[in-house]
Amino acid sequence: MSKQRVLTGITTSGTPHLGNYVGAIRPAIEVSKSPELESFYFMADYHALIKCQDAERVEQSRKEIAATWLALGLNTDNAVFYRQSDIPEIPELNWLLTCMAAKGLMNRAHAYKAAVAANEESGEDPDYGVTMGLYNYPVLMAADILMFNANKVPVGKDQIQHIEMARDIAARFNHHYGDHFQMPEAVIDDKGSILQGLDGRKMSKSYNNTIPLFLTEKQLKKHINKIKTNLLEPGEAKDPDTSTVFQIWEAFASAEQTAEMRAKFEAGIAWGEAKRELFELVNGQLGEAREKYFDLMERPVDIEDILQQGAVKARAESAPFIEKLRQAVGLRKFS
Repeated sequence: MSKQRVLTGITTSGTPHLGNYVGAIRPAIEVSKSPELESFYFMADYHALIKCQDAERVEQSRKEIAATWLALGLNTDNAVFYRQSDIPEIPELNWLLTCMAAKGLMNRAHAYKAAVAANEESGEDPDYGVTMGLYNYPVLMAADILMFNANKVPVGKDQIQHIEMARDIAARFNHHYGDHFQMPEAVIDDKGSILQGLDGRKMSKSYNNTIPLFLTEKQLKKHINKIKTNLLEPGEAKDPDTSTVFQIWEAFASAEQTAEMRAKFEAGIAWGEAKRELFELVNGQLGEAREKYFDLMERPVDIEDILQQGAVKARAESAPFIEKLRQAVGLRKFS
């Protein structure tokens, strides 16, 4: 491969919010426009089944997330955009890698260890509520990455272990069957923004403190007005570095706009005025994409067509590769 391959997985659970946009979606979409990279973006809908058994919610989330990425400008001409479940070679590779994955390695996975620790703390059986989906999650993630021999995988710090496990499993496979997999590298953006939510904690669906990405103007204004602030009056200086309002402003503003707002905070801007200006800034940046999003949500067949085109591109890579791997492990036709 002459170009570096970058692969990004998008979990299909819940509705995307401003934190998702700033921390993951916006930078990934910029990468999708680079002619120097081969970019693969997939909706991790098999992974979603680990935590969510509500079929309607899974279906709706897949549609919302696909429409979100497309509305925000994902370049599907330059990048490969597909659903994990549309690539049958991925679960087949998952099994080949499972046969190479040491149980001891899986025992050390953070998610599994956390579930066991929580059970023991509450007096339950250590494996209470632990499915094989949760336990084998790192192997499926390895299959996602190794299926396309990605060089770079942008992940949060909590996912670094999974990239290391993918490397371990790939190395063991290569040792037994020859060099088939490249060693993927985790890409950590230390400068990436982690937005605070309405209550000042990290914006997260689990805290129920998010600002969904594509609210109507009225709903967006209502959510921004809910952002927790202190009791400082207009005219009293406010600390921008401890303010959720300012942090979200900084994530959407230019350097010049950020400096101007910092000066307003120090001069004692009223919270109501700061929130009004924040609404106008965010609404102005997301308004056009919001219209595209609602339009796409009314045209699910068009979303499906785009995903199927992506699946064709992805399978042009995965189908011959899995056949090569079948030959390597001895699953050959008698001819």
